[in-house]
Amino acid sequence: MSILPKLRCITVDVTGTLIAYKGQLGDYYCMAAKAVGLPCPDYKRMHEGFKAAYTDMAKKYPCFGYAAKIPNVDWWRSCVKDSFIRAGYEYDEETFEKVFRRIYSAFGSSAPYSVFPDSQPFLRWARQKGLIVGLVSNAEYRYQDVILPALGLNQGSEWDFGVFSGLVGVEKPDPRIYEIALEKAGNIAPEEVLHIGDSMRKDYIPARSVGMHALLLDRFKTPDAKSWRQSGALVLPDLMAVRDWLTKEEVLAADQQA
Repeated sequence: MSILPKLRCITVDVTGTLIAYKGQLGDYYCMAAKAVGLPCPDYKRMHEGFKAAYTDMAKKYPCFGYAAKIPNVDWWRSCVKDSFIRAGYEYDEETFEKVFRRIYSAFGSSAPYSVFPDSQPFLRWARQKGLIVGLVSNAEYRYQDVILPALGLNQGSEWDFGVFSGLVGVEKPDPRIYEIALEKAGNIAPEEVLHIGDSMRKDYIPARSVGMHALLLDRFKTPDAKSWRQSGALVLPDLMAVRDWLTKEEVLAADQQA
């Protein structure tokens, strides 16, 4: 049974689905350190330090400190400082602030990200088909206000609304973030929405739990894709494959009605 006759909205995950990180975390920490005359931190230690610090901060103050009303810059300052300490680097306050400001600025720009070549064409195609397009992401406000526009993904031309965890105080895999998306789409019924993401746990399962249709992208040929398919999920390689699948569904629906 085709979903096209009922489809009114598509929601899309951002990181890993529309955009990807460029380079390594250590590249940006190294550039920031060198800019103030410090040696480059060890990449492996820095990556492990950041991973542990971020996990800890996200547990203590989820959604980038939304409930605790922590300013975004302060949340990241604590996270970055702890990352350096865990990696074995302790700087005096003045030096750290100079390094941090460069890191915060870099990750608030388009520099560390690249857009998948099919992202903009797919989003524009969906909107041209009359579908409402929403973004659902565990991200802070700079994705909406700065990063996505700088990457050429603009509200009004590529997407209609965004649900970003740092702005709404709910994050995946909490199904409430998808309920917020339904509200922002105009309180439409979940069976009229298709969600596209790259995580079974954060995208597929919670979207399906509120009644949405869902599918997963496997851009990087992850070994997990086999279990995704065994679980009954539709798994496609990229957004052009999603467009082709939806177009095929549309043709089938037209044939059924003829």
